[in-house]
Amino acid sequence: MPRFAVLAFALAVLALVAAVVAVAAGFWLGLAFVLLAGIASNVGWISYKRAQ
Repeated sequence: MPRFAVLAFALAVLALVAAVVAVAAGFWLGLAFVLLAGIASNVGWISYKRAQ
């Protein structure tokens, strides 16, 4: 697996964790972290498929 894909998937996981923490704390800004997680997972998936 390419390094860039691994980093993108790690960013997606961290963004999801940040979204859960932010929404649990009452901050609606956590929804922006959900969008960031979606973009990061798409970038990771594309770079993973391109490397194969």
